Amino acid sequence: MSSKQKKQKMIQAINKRGCLLVYPLENRKEPASLWSELYPRTKMRWEWDSAGDNRVAEMWVMREELSRSKEVVYAKWFRNRATFFSKEVFIYLLSYLGSSQDRIHLPRPSQEALDSFLLDSPQSTKIIKENLGWQGKMMESHYNRAMKPLWDYLYIVGFGEVDDSSFPSLNMAATQNLFEELWLKSQRIDSTKAEEKLIKILGEENPFMKYAKRVRDNAKTLADKTLSQ
Repeated sequence: MSSKQKKQKMIQAINKRGCLLVYPLENRKEPASLWSELYPRTKMRWEWDSAGDNRVAEMWVMREELSRSKEVVYAKWFRNRATFFSKEVFIYLLSYLGSSQDRIHLPRPSQEALDSFLLDSPQSTKIIKENLGWQGKMMESHYNRAMKPLWDYLYIVGFGEVDDSSFPSLNMAATQNLFEELWLKSQRIDSTKAEEKLIKILGEENPFMKYAKRVRDNAKTLADKTLSQ
């Protein structure tokens, strides 16, 4: 199977399942992953040496290419792991989580980061840190805490990588900018209807659905923390 055929198969799998990790968690069946879709009878080994499975690295490269295709949506979402969404599921998630409905009260650092992405997208990890003055090891935990709500509530998405340091750096963009059409569509969907659709597509016991519920439930805690600042 050629690289082009594999990427097309990955897109088809994402659109069919609605939500997929890139790699499996400890080779478990759930939550579903692109690896298990392409290689259902093969355990994934993380070894990156000469004896390792080159399909692992190949999938990472295809992940980067898919994230730039805009045919599907990519984010560091499920437990902060590389996750792909179909556009349909992504729209419902934006409504269900309350992101596009302006129901999330972000902490000040998270809002500062989001404002920067809304002003200029995409930005690499290095650039967003420079723009906000969050460089250096001392600011790393601050940066991670600020970014987590943006990923969890899908305010930002991944869009390829850029070589601006010793390792390729993830390019990130405000969802509202990069996928404006999806953002606007989600605003017209009632959150209850969105929940019904997500349960129908993913299943109520699906790990992705359970994670979405947890993220939505955390919104109140996030609001309480933000208001107390």
